[in-house]
Amino acid sequence: MTRQEATEFYRSHSKAVYNTALRIVRDPEEAEEIMQDTFMKYFTKGIPGLSEAKEAAWLRTACIRAGIDFLRRRKKGLELFTDRMQDEAEEEAEDLQDSMDVMQIRAAMERLPHPYSLILDLILIEGMDYAGIARMTGQKEATLRSWYSRGRAKLIKELKTQTI
Repeated sequence: MTRQEATEFYRSHSKAVYNTALRIVRDPEEAEEIMQDTFMKYFTKGIPGLSEAKEAAWLRTACIRAGIDFLRRRKKGLELFTDRMQDEAEEEAEDLQDSMDVMQIRAAMERLPHPYSLILDLILIEGMDYAGIARMTGQKEATLRSWYSRGRAKLIKELKTQTI
């Protein structure tokens, strides 16, 4: 196909291909892109010897497939985007809930009497063990275990009264 024949072919079919693409994707810029891709496929494949009707049918079919492929890619992209946004929103909500829970627990721990709040803070927040706390405070490990058990029970009771 000569350059002049290709230009004439493009002029005679471009409007129909563009309108087909536009009806599918409903975006003029994307329809233009799909139309150009369709003609590029036609010219690079070099399908010789087709009748005028078969050329038009081939262009229309290729345009429709390209439009559908575009919509699938866009839909998949939107799904990935919305999934990512939804995941981030859920994570933010969980982080907010976790931070609220931590703040509520910290506030409830501060309201406990001194030995209980201290032992809970050292074990739960600081991650210390009974032996280390015993060396630091001079208390027996059995006493610390008792304070921890009683403090934990008081903390649970305090948290239950907050949620009711």
